[in-house]
Amino acid sequence: MSDHAGGYVGVIVIELHFPEAGSLKAKRKDLASTKALLHSRFGASVAETEYQDLWQRSTVVAALASASARVLNETVDALIRWLDARYPNGVYVREMIASVQELVDEFTNVPRGE
Repeated sequence: MSDHAGGYVGVIVIELHFPEAGSLKAKRKDLASTKALLHSRFGASVAETEYQDLWQRSTVVAALASASARVLNETVDALIRWLDARYPNGVYVREMIASVQELVDEFTNVPRGE
């Protein structure tokens, strides 16, 4: 890797509530649709990370990358607005945006496995 790492990454932790889901199958259907739309509309990589076995709750993590901080911020803002519209009573979002260089500087001297 070069001495200067460019680009920006965004991580969005999304906690969802599915009050209408009466079964795990119903939740998974709605969640699969949400994950697919996050990917197709915003280019996000998305994974469910918690509460896989609960009917009405889920935590997913979405990751985005861009060469431009402005473009990444606009995309993250649009993604959050979309989630708020889709889940008006059941979404909590935390976002983190960092330059790749910040991450390289932070983790360069961290031993693997920590």
